[in-house]
Amino acid sequence: MKILYLLIIAFGSSVAAQTITFNGCHNLFDNQNFIFNKTGVDSYNKGIYITTPVDGQPCGGLGTCEFKIQWNNTLTRWEFLADEGNGTFASPLLIYYNSTGNTGSQRPPSNTFGTWVENTAVTSGQCGGNLTGSNSTMTGDVHSSSLATSEVTKSKIQVFPNPVSDVIHISGINNGQKVQIYNADGQLVRSEKFDQKINVSLLSTGVYVLKIITENFESYEFKFVKK
Repeated sequence: MKILYLLIIAFGSSVAAQTITFNGCHNLFDNQNFIFNKTGVDSYNKGIYITTPVDGQPCGGLGTCEFKIQWNNTLTRWEFLADEGNGTFASPLLIYYNSTGNTGSQRPPSNTFGTWVENTAVTSGQCGGNLTGSNSTMTGDVHSSSLATSEVTKSKIQVFPNPVSDVIHISGINNGQKVQIYNADGQLVRSEKFDQKINVSLLSTGVYVLKIITENFESYEFKFVKK
């Protein structure tokens, strides 16, 4: 029902810097564009985008859908939300979240930047997994690359050794706030206070993404291999 509506996967934009257009998840929705308009910014100066009309958007023959894209500062991620069925977002349903997108931007990542992960607990896996350029479009007021200033800072940060067996060392950053580790499927497996030494001995062998979040809410990501 309404939960299924939430799976829209196509953002397209017709008005630069103020609009996001999304199109996707045709298993649950008709092949149509959902238009998100920027309605303001939150206390962290991140954009807030809501589909219009607020109540009454046709949704694949299943009724009507309302969606929102906004920043979740507690979990340091952008989220794609659906309303609870009343045209409001008092208790929204999480459809997708961007697990590795650049958090320094005021705009949400495109569907090809970072990793937009499908919340299968809500969608029952009907949207084909993570958003990609092949199964959806998202255009308009989105960012698609790391901020230039972030790249300069990132070049000074060192994460070693790589591959690693027990402890990862981080150098070149003095304002770290949090460290997160994601597996190859984009799932968060570790989240803890920043430290220059991160014990990864209990992780399974494989490829991971180490995400460093600063006190200024910038983020830097590094791939590493756990032996």
